[in-house]
Amino acid sequence: MLRYIYGRDLRHVPILRDSMHRDRADQFQRRLGWAVQVDQNGFERDGYDTDDTLYVIWVQPDGTHGGSMRFLPMDGSTMVNDHFAHVMNGAAIRDPHIWECTRYCLREGASSHIAAALMLAGGELMRGFDLTHLLGVFDARMIRIYRMIGASPEVLGATGEGRDRISVGLWQFRAEDRVKVLQRAGISSDLSEHWFYRSFGRKVLAPRAA
Repeated sequence: MLRYIYGRDLRHVPILRDSMHRDRADQFQRRLGWAVQVDQNGFERDGYDTDDTLYVIWVQPDGTHGGSMRFLPMDGSTMVNDHFAHVMNGAAIRDPHIWECTRYCLREGASSHIAAALMLAGGELMRGFDLTHLLGVFDARMIRIYRMIGASPEVLGATGEGRDRISVGLWQFRAEDRVKVLQRAGISSDLSEHWFYRSFGRKVLAPRAA
């Protein structure tokens, strides 16, 4: 199932929290070879893992992490503005109605249904928090994954070549994309909205117009 949880509340689910950070270390350091920081516990964390960070996590039947993303409003400190502004020719984006999504992580061997469920959750956040867009940094391998899921972003800028190419992209909510992603994830609309309600105690709203 999908769970939406703020960083300050992760202490209540230590098995889920710890397995997420270990899976992030496994994906970003071991499998992808990124220069990320991994601590003595095998956890990958950085300065954007704060109490106010909102995580979307696919929870396995045993309570461990299956996949996740994290979200921060673009009117505060974000990875895109702090480290990747050069990809957009130095332009910073500061808008509370745009949220940054980073650390898209899948546990090794995770199914494509989990990948799609995470993208579905991003759309539910756009609907539920009156957002215009989501924005993220991604590498070349993600282009195929986004296309397969049915939720390709608008690319705002890119740098590098081949597998080392890094892009900044923008997602806008589209109802037709949501239908595709629901089908890809194998999740009903009612169930997705139930998971959102269970986490936030309120219903999903209509999306803000761009």
